[in-house]
Amino acid sequence: MVVQVSDRFLVAAAQAGDPHAFEVLVGRHQVAVYRVALRMLGSGVDAEDAAQEALVQAWRGLSTFREESAFSTWLYRIVTNRCLNARVARHPTEALPDVLIDRDSDPAEVVAQSERLHALARGMLLLPAEQRAALILRELEGLSYEQIAQALGVTVPAVKGRIHRARLGLLKARATWR
Repeated sequence: MVVQVSDRFLVAAAQAGDPHAFEVLVGRHQVAVYRVALRMLGSGVDAEDAAQEALVQAWRGLSTFREESAFSTWLYRIVTNRCLNARVARHPTEALPDVLIDRDSDPAEVVAQSERLHALARGMLLLPAEQRAALILRELEGLSYEQIAQALGVTVPAVKGRIHRARLGLLKARATWR
């Protein structure tokens, strides 16, 4: 019988000095942390660095975590801030990888879909970092507006405004994709 231990329990154990508890937390959340970093930075190498740095920062700052939000939300905030700082420091140099496409489809449709995905990835990379972060956390990670507000350290109306402006920016950019 396998028992699923809550993040709260694991955080408390890690704060009490149990490194194995933090390893379990990392195992549970590292894929999501990397995924956010990849979508924010557009580069696998940069995303690996940002995710690793975020997890190290989480370990070092674990004693300051007060459970005012979920552990995952706290991690999203750390990785998002890492990515925002990285974007200020340098521009992405690699395109986002392709999403898997059904290769049994019509070859012309596969090419067209691939071109649309690349255009969308380029459009996402051109969004201001704050808008991009909010849109990624909402649309690709499925966070609520409240969770995004906590992760980004802003109000819910600010999150809604950023997402709205990001969507408008992508729609405007879409006109040039045709």
